[in-house]
Amino acid sequence: MGAKNRKQAAGKTPATDRERSPLVPPHGKSNVRRPGRESKAFHGAHPNGLSSVKQKLGLTPSAVLKLSSFLFLAGLSGYLHWYHLSRLFENDRHFSHLSNLEKEMAFRTEMGLYYSYYKTIIEAPTFLEGLHMIMNDRLTEHPLVINTLKRFNLYPEVVLASWYRMYTSTMGYFGIPTKMCWSINRGEGLSPVDSCEGLGDPAYFYVTCVFLLNGVMMSLFFIYGAYLSGSRLGGIVTTLLFFFNHGESTRVMWTPPLRESFAYPFLVLQMLLLTYILRTRSPSRTALVALGISNVCFMLPWQFAQFVLLTQVASLFASYILGYLAAAKMQSILVTHMVTLGVCFLLMFGNSMLLTSFYASSLISIWVIIALRDRFAQIFKPGIIIWLMQGLAWVGSTVLLKFVLSTILGASDDAHISGLIKSKFTSYKDFHTMMYTCAAEFDFIELETPVRYLKTLLLPVNLLVLALITARLFQDIIRTLRHEEKASVKVDDDGGTDLVVKGELVYHSLQLLAFALLAVLIMRLKLFLTPHMCIMGSLLCSRQLFGWIGERLKHQSVVLAVIAMMAVQGVANLQAQWAIIGEFSNLPQEELLDWIQENTRPDSVFAGAMPTMASVKLSTGRPIVNHPHYEDAGLRERTKLVYSMYSRMSGETVKKNLMKLGVDYFILEDSWCTRRTRPGCSMPEIWDIEDPQNVGKIPLCTHMSRSSRPYFTTVFSNDIYKVLKVPKDHR
Repeated sequence: MGAKNRKQAAGKTPATDRERSPLVPPHGKSNVRRPGRESKAFHGAHPNGLSSVKQKLGLTPSAVLKLSSFLFLAGLSGYLHWYHLSRLFENDRHFSHLSNLEKEMAFRTEMGLYYSYYKTIIEAPTFLEGLHMIMNDRLTEHPLVINTLKRFNLYPEVVLASWYRMYTSTMGYFGIPTKMCWSINRGEGLSPVDSCEGLGDPAYFYVTCVFLLNGVMMSLFFIYGAYLSGSRLGGIVTTLLFFFNHGESTRVMWTPPLRESFAYPFLVLQMLLLTYILRTRSPSRTALVALGISNVCFMLPWQFAQFVLLTQVASLFASYILGYLAAAKMQSILVTHMVTLGVCFLLMFGNSMLLTSFYASSLISIWVIIALRDRFAQIFKPGIIIWLMQGLAWVGSTVLLKFVLSTILGASDDAHISGLIKSKFTSYKDFHTMMYTCAAEFDFIELETPVRYLKTLLLPVNLLVLALITARLFQDIIRTLRHEEKASVKVDDDGGTDLVVKGELVYHSLQLLAFALLAVLIMRLKLFLTPHMCIMGSLLCSRQLFGWIGERLKHQSVVLAVIAMMAVQGVANLQAQWAIIGEFSNLPQEELLDWIQENTRPDSVFAGAMPTMASVKLSTGRPIVNHPHYEDAGLRERTKLVYSMYSRMSGETVKKNLMKLGVDYFILEDSWCTRRTRPGCSMPEIWDIEDPQNVGKIPLCTHMSRSSRPYFTTVFSNDIYKVLKVPKDHR
């Protein structure tokens, strides 16, 4: 790209961007300042201030040093991850040199849809007016008026927009510049564009906040690994494994606005708190409240959070059945989940998908099973029989309750999920299922993934840890089956235990297996599996599991040797990421959006491919009838009508479908007519499942690419896009 020529405008100048852990003293927090500041703050005026603080907190000099190094390593992990994400994002897109339009186009598909609501709020006269606009949206599913905050999990955009407005107004009040704008010479006969950097630029502010949040997530990962393993080295192993397997662990550096970018850091916090609760004999109300808050923060931004929490509740229930979790503690955790589910239901304005989910049904069924535990004990023999019956009761009651609730509430928004799961185990196919399964991220996990895990030793380490935990688990099971009195080896109501393996390790192992199952079925969900494998890798440093290696120094030497072997492929993976150098450019779409802005009325209604519709709404503000958020039953049917353009139906039928939706312009893309990710996955082939009577005919989109008459009129075309005007009458 051409060189930057500094363009200084008024007000636009540079922006100058537990089980008690052996690492942490008993009281957890410290107000001790860094040595360089202690001497200035305390010397002379309060000579005994620091020592009195140490005494109150019970900190010895050794504990202060350990805590300081622990917090430093956590902070360093977070900083390095933030820097890594920012660098990869900039290298991939050359984001700092893009115009505002190009930055918006860089947020493709559903990313652009989510970002558009952030843009709506920050451009509104007031924050409350912007909030009212997205809660009474008339552009996203014309002519319907919808509450997008309810439908699309937009709380992250609401929060970021409020922060942006506060930041810019505060900086403006004090006259502090927040951004610098430049004139960018793009070459190739293209006109120069203005590009702005700094937190005063909306897109910069947005992605910076996302990357900072995920930097904090890495700090939590370090703390999590250290706490689970009981060693700072365990935190280092977790962090290094995440970096060495970065491409398999996250995609936030390529897709900042996706829901998982906001939600996943809170899942890490939630699981860390859960680990603390599992280790603690009698968890405090504060710990449970913190768990609930992290639950809410995880569920609110992401519609798929309920499926992850379902696996968590199932893993905890299995731990309870095997005797590693006391009934009272399990019920406390269940109540916390129920309360937070209710809070999310209210904050999502009564989104029925929450109440009709398998997660909600599972919470109720597990609660009932635990409440009837004495009855189960009376009816079934102790041991394997009662375990199996409790498991079968959970599965049967959960499925039954889910479908009863769905019927009563008339909810069908998550019906496609059932179809997707069904298609994984049978030959079942329909239009909406194929729209998912033909996308690589919703296919079965690729064979290359385990190979990548193998090269960084992530898979071998996890198999070793899992084998050791499983061996101890079987010891406990055998002991249980040999005793008539289960109480002699089971946890009691106070959480006491004489079991060989710790309950939190059993839970983490079961959670690992649950994440592995999800990842095998849907490749996209390996973004849960890989980070959890990194967490489990920290147990390489656990004295409880690996004390047999020898004394601590010998154990640590072995761990360092393993890290060195991991680094061979891990560093190569990082270098491959750093070598990705690109520059975002999409001139055909830029031409399309410019034409729409200049040649159509603000109330003109558009239809087309879902990713393109998100860009049309974001950059032109024109009403659209379909979009990439496919989780609503009504929207799926709308999209099906729109995509009839890529079927083998007659032009007259497709024209009537579009007229029924009130469409003024259809954006045709030849690539959608011919693209085929694998056999059976081109749009005409997908339509053949729904429209068998027209199989063998030439797809309508092929006819339209040659000539749009007599059904439509071509009003714009370039190498990629063709805009067809839809007539308003039935001639």
